[in-house]
Amino acid sequence: MADSARSSPGREQPALPGDASDPCLVSAVPVQVIPENRAPAIDWTEAGNAYSARWRSERGLPPPKRVTLADDTLGADAAYRLACEGTAMLWRGDYHNATQLLQAMARRAENSLARRAENSLARRADESQPRRADESQPRRADDSLPRRLDTTGARTHKTHAKPSPAVQAPADAFHRHRQGQSQRARVLGALLIPFDADYGIALRRAPDARQACAEVWGPPDAVGSVASLRELQGIIGAHEWRKKGVEIPALGDAPDNRIYPHYGVFSPVRGEYVSLVATAPLPVTGQQQFVAFDIGTGTGVLAAVLARRQIERIVATDQDPRALACARENIDRLDVSGQVQVVRADLFPEGRASLVVCNPPWLPARAGSAIEAAVYDEDSRMLLGFLRGLTAHLVAGGEGWLIMSDFAEHLGLRLRGELMAAIEECGLKVVGRVDARPRHPKASDAGDLLHAARAAEVTSLWRLAVASGSDSGFPLSFPPT
Repeated sequence: MADSARSSPGREQPALPGDASDPCLVSAVPVQVIPENRAPAIDWTEAGNAYSARWRSERGLPPPKRVTLADDTLGADAAYRLACEGTAMLWRGDYHNATQLLQAMARRAENSLARRAENSLARRADESQPRRADESQPRRADDSLPRRLDTTGARTHKTHAKPSPAVQAPADAFHRHRQGQSQRARVLGALLIPFDADYGIALRRAPDARQACAEVWGPPDAVGSVASLRELQGIIGAHEWRKKGVEIPALGDAPDNRIYPHYGVFSPVRGEYVSLVATAPLPVTGQQQFVAFDIGTGTGVLAAVLARRQIERIVATDQDPRALACARENIDRLDVSGQVQVVRADLFPEGRASLVVCNPPWLPARAGSAIEAAVYDEDSRMLLGFLRGLTAHLVAGGEGWLIMSDFAEHLGLRLRGELMAAIEECGLKVVGRVDARPRHPKASDAGDLLHAARAAEVTSLWRLAVASGSDSGFPLSFPPT
């Protein structure tokens, strides 16, 4: 059952037709010519023949080096062991059986992570026991230490002061959580599904995922491909969200109040920050036309909320092509394209506005892939970029609305008071703040590793204005339409 091969950047081989009498070869992806500058390829042998297909990974993972064929006879323990050893399994059995096998592997991965967490806690408890002076060793700085916000634009540096246990423990828990999730993703990503050139899946009881795949991968290009079953499930789930949308009460009455997120674009399922933007008092600037900027618009939800508040002109920016397409589609669906202009920009568009809104990623950590960029803001780049550039983009009397959670502070990833210090260093002052408690399910899940931080979390809308002596108030201009 286990012909195997190694992956390569993409080599040219003769196409080998499948044998209709052999059920394992009916769904085999034929060899395709894949130039090295286009995409990586995954190679394997099957019934003594060499096969190759385009490797697809939205997380940017390289193709597996070892591939074995698998079908309905493979048990969960054997599959989990293969995945832990770094061997990928190209599925040739029933699709539903593959999903059940993936669930069984997930349970084993969760149990393994739980055991590791228990062992880690036991070691920490043992290490916390008093020692003789000659046994103590200096602690070494590591990634659990928070980074200071550096408003000068230079790379942030780790604090050298030893954090208190109350700060250090949550940070350790967060890093263990991320490490565990990464290990889990690697193991569960080892179960692979073959796709035909049109994204069809030639497995028994397989769903028709061609439209969902086309939304993420683009139009089919006559090249067979392979991706992990876990990634396919994410693509199908995103497709369903894109079809039904997310109801946003701040946009009005149903059914004309939905946002339709695209794959890879952060979905506005946490409604508390949207409600803050919908209810905070607007600044009074006396401008002939009230202009607002929405920095990092994502799905366009905040720009749409501002439009519902009768703001005359909103410029929404992003630099992710998927986010730009998603925002434009939602703005058109909600019939506010006459008020909202979506433009590609790194943070600010040209000109000044009476209101500049920014909801940056809340966690100052490195994203493991491009798809995590909506959650992690390495070195607080977007946050600090917004604060540093705000005074140059506000008219006199204008406000910047910074939407931030204090989740990072409760995790020990950002020191308390650093945000306020950064605001002041950038020539800004706080003229008001509105808080909201999160309403998502994890906030009440006591079994979650980060429950203590989630339960204490508060989301705030910081109303910022230019402090005395800072540059602002020049005539307002717009980016070209």
